[in-house]
Amino acid sequence: MTTRRLFQLAGWACLIAIAALSLVAPSLRPVTILPHDLEHAAIFAITGFTLGLGYPNRTQLQMSVLIVFAGVIELAQLYAPGRHARVIDFMVDAFAACAGVAFAAVLMRLRARAGETT
Repeated sequence: MTTRRLFQLAGWACLIAIAALSLVAPSLRPVTILPHDLEHAAIFAITGFTLGLGYPNRTQLQMSVLIVFAGVIELAQLYAPGRHARVIDFMVDAFAACAGVAFAAVLMRLRARAGETT
């Protein structure tokens, strides 16, 4: 299995985990010592990063899809018992996902340049 395929699988696993953990009852959601916004930022940044490495050269598409995904997840929480949608969560999620994709894109470009000079 290639490294790219591993990043693709990790990215999809993150998306599934976000969807599942965002819609389950609050009592089933894991609790960490991290602040709420940092939890959101971390998982969305990791998701953006893994998808960015798994599917390179699709930065704009990935950012657009992840922004929509963040919005859909927040809106879906309106219908999940015990959950609530928050605009700040959407903003943190969308920004962090885009930052993760951008970081992956920068790494891929640096790697390509390093390959050109050797």
